[in-house]
Amino acid sequence: MSVSADAGDVTAPQTYPSQPVFLPVREGQEARPVLECEECSRRDQERRAARNRGDHSAASDASVLIRRHPHH
Repeated sequence: MSVSADAGDVTAPQTYPSQPVFLPVREGQEARPVLECEECSRRDQERRAARNRGDHSAASDASVLIRRHPHH
């Protein structure tokens, strides 16, 4: 008995690239720094500088650190 893969066979390996997945941009959900907090202010400046140089990973990291700051 031979096993052949058909279009409905979920065990058949995919041998072609799939279409890209586009994720929506989440506007308005950015971490906000607490006023008069030196740590938040520093992280916000880091985030802005990272965005200006096109380093979106570093900007995201700064947002995470702002969001996780203890008084948030």
